[in-house]
Amino acid sequence: MAHEVRGVVAAAKGRPVTVETIEVPDPGPGEALVTVQACGVCHTDLHYREGGINDEFPFLLGHEAAGVVEAVGPDVTDPAPGDFVILNWRAVCGECRACRRGRPWYCFATANATQPMTLDGRPLSPALGIGAFAEKTLVAAGQATKVDARARPEAAGLLGCGVMAGLGAALLTGEVGPGDSVAVFGCGGVGDAAVAGARLAGAARIIAVDLDAAKLDLATAFGATDTVNASEVDPVEAIRALTGGHGADVCIEAVGHPEVMEQAFYARDLAGTLVQVGVPNPDMRIDLAMIDFFGRGGRLKPSWYGDCLPTRDFPLLIDLYLQGRLDLDRFVSETIPLDGVEEAFGRMERGEVLRSVVVL
Repeated sequence: MAHEVRGVVAAAKGRPVTVETIEVPDPGPGEALVTVQACGVCHTDLHYREGGINDEFPFLLGHEAAGVVEAVGPDVTDPAPGDFVILNWRAVCGECRACRRGRPWYCFATANATQPMTLDGRPLSPALGIGAFAEKTLVAAGQATKVDARARPEAAGLLGCGVMAGLGAALLTGEVGPGDSVAVFGCGGVGDAAVAGARLAGAARIIAVDLDAAKLDLATAFGATDTVNASEVDPVEAIRALTGGHGADVCIEAVGHPEVMEQAFYARDLAGTLVQVGVPNPDMRIDLAMIDFFGRGGRLKPSWYGDCLPTRDFPLLIDLYLQGRLDLDRFVSETIPLDGVEEAFGRMERGEVLRSVVVL
């Protein structure tokens, strides 16, 4: 039986999104039907609307979500109906070459639901295989990770994408350790999550870099020990001055811009690590002197989803949240209804919010 629910649809490239009545099927083998409670408005959803991901319109947007499992397919034992879950786009297959080598956080064959959700009989393309700007959504069972139900859905769902990406960039990709110095370039939601992750890891100095003084104030609230306003000073020189002339042990680029990545590259100490978690546009290029690439040593590491493993990391991070050690609530700038997504895109682009969260 199909469920008729409201969902946010991007019908064509560049057109405003609309709330439509869509059909969501009952779960089949390997699938779970989830009643969505909250879903964050992420830049990736805007990229879908603008045709920046692919042209498989119409899209059912939304992917940064938490909710309750309503039903599962006949072969599914985990999750179970009634479980409070965070949705993710890394449903590990266990069989691809990354999984076989013991690196499931790189899984190259993650699963999605096989049955389509539809609009007037036309299949919808769910954002990141999730489509959670909807009252209910259908996902692969592995995309629904059970966590402690005491967590607020508005906060918990943010681990589904941006906040996990930033936390993981520091904790997992960057391997920040006690006593390290860390510089985070770009203090939006992902960058502030990287600041929070560096703090959790025990970094001694956390330097937040941005062009916006208000964003630097927010980064301080998340744990930055120092701030650099890149509109006023050279961030590379400022970071060196704050680290004894050496540069930071780990630099995290959370903007997705070649100029910022170059700054992060040169702001590292010798043999330091550069993590790039900001998503660039397809036409962007970097140009580094090979002698500098070789001579400065260290590691240059793109971070995919913060190199997270949802089954391992989501429950742990929710436990830290419930203990008061990870302030996920601070990322929630506002809560909005389902028909408020288009306006929320504008506030996001203007840098007025860390996260707008749809509450259903």
